[in-house]
Amino acid sequence: MSKPQLRKDFLWGYATASYQIEGAPHEDGRADSIWDTFCRIPGKIADGTNGDVACDSYHRYKEDVALLKQLGAKAYRFSVSWSRVIPLGGRDDPVNKPGLQYYLDLIDELHANGIVPMVTIFHWDLPQALYDRYGGFLNQIEYVQDYVRYAKVLFEAMGSKVKYWITYNEPWCSTILGYNIGQFAPGHTSDRTKSSVADSTTEPWLAGHNILVSHGAAVKLYREEFKAKDGGMIGITLNGDWTMPWDANDPKDVEACERKLEFSIAWFGDPIYKGTYPASMRKQLGDRLPTFTEEERKLVQGSNDFYGMNTYCANYIKHKTGPPAPEDFSGNIELLLEDKNGTPVGPETQSPWLRPNPQGFRKLIKWISDRFDRPMIYVTENGTSLKGENDLSKDQILQDDFRAEYFRGHVNALAEAVTHDNVDCRGYMAWSLMDNFEWAEGYETRFGVTYVDYEGGQQRMPKESAKVVAELFNTLCQA
Repeated sequence: MSKPQLRKDFLWGYATASYQIEGAPHEDGRADSIWDTFCRIPGKIADGTNGDVACDSYHRYKEDVALLKQLGAKAYRFSVSWSRVIPLGGRDDPVNKPGLQYYLDLIDELHANGIVPMVTIFHWDLPQALYDRYGGFLNQIEYVQDYVRYAKVLFEAMGSKVKYWITYNEPWCSTILGYNIGQFAPGHTSDRTKSSVADSTTEPWLAGHNILVSHGAAVKLYREEFKAKDGGMIGITLNGDWTMPWDANDPKDVEACERKLEFSIAWFGDPIYKGTYPASMRKQLGDRLPTFTEEERKLVQGSNDFYGMNTYCANYIKHKTGPPAPEDFSGNIELLLEDKNGTPVGPETQSPWLRPNPQGFRKLIKWISDRFDRPMIYVTENGTSLKGENDLSKDQILQDDFRAEYFRGHVNALAEAVTHDNVDCRGYMAWSLMDNFEWAEGYETRFGVTYVDYEGGQQRMPKESAKVVAELFNTLCQA
């Protein structure tokens, strides 16, 4: 059997997101996003913090790029803050030139250092003004037009310098965590102890549908007006984790594993690659799951030049015996961290949901490749937190052997999938370049390959895992 390897031109690097690193929430004309607002609600963020300073990357982007170069990264995936570029968000609202210039300067700095920019147009931080104006994702007529105009502003300003565009990061998180559980902004949920608004049984499916339509509309615009002259590619990033049956001898648990993958990944992937929602979702949700008009289907189907893949872990899946609850969003299953025999899916991390499983990564990327007819794949996020990392000394944090081992396992599993499973993967962006604001977990959790000393002048210090990532790709891409 041939030795696992990756292409010589394999694009590897690191990922971040605007609200998690930039800070400067009201500088140079930026307005609130729904995350600025959400963080002000007591109890929503684990440590009561916010992204007002974060890694201060708005002022330190040159340090960030120098760090990337020091780490040997070939690429950098970052996201644009919509409310920094168009503070009020709408198609008739003014563009904020200083905000746009920040990203142009960042892109120029990346090019000057030989690093490829990969731009995520939307990573969860919807302008608060659009939510206030018409409910954001829930209003297709208004939202799609506003999103497409925002995308066009970026294509026009950056298109000649950007070859990789991602329309959305993890729409599952925006819709389920934002409109069903209420754990993420804007905090919608039917649980009236957490929210006075929203209907968890309908809103996530409507929001997801409208996101898909806006994705398709933005891709159509890019292909018609920018792709030929700028020579770039555009796709969407979807998240999901590998599933294993709680009882490997129970056919219903085996079936439930597939259903869980459909409710998380194929919910968005099937319309893009097949033109329709998964049958398992239609069966459970009925008419609560919107139906594509023929015009919408034409917009959405085929609207990926590449598939952006985010994954972190694996889970055991156990089927439920009764009918699904109205607010169920997973396919009527239980998601567990140990199987029937008490075998854990992987070691504990700081994140309750994250248990590493490298071979699950290999199986998942093959599943995606098989289901969607072998698309070109870029892994746009993969990484881990480390249990108790915040409680360690600085020297101990820098020696992050657990994270280094995570990357060894997952990157080698990726190389095995490419070499032996006929997977066409062209790139890998580790999460994350540096410790940052981890959404509802605040600063209690670190995911960076670089330590950020928030209290000590924002100094950035690479950890052992950064060295390991470079060594892995330098070895695997030389074959």
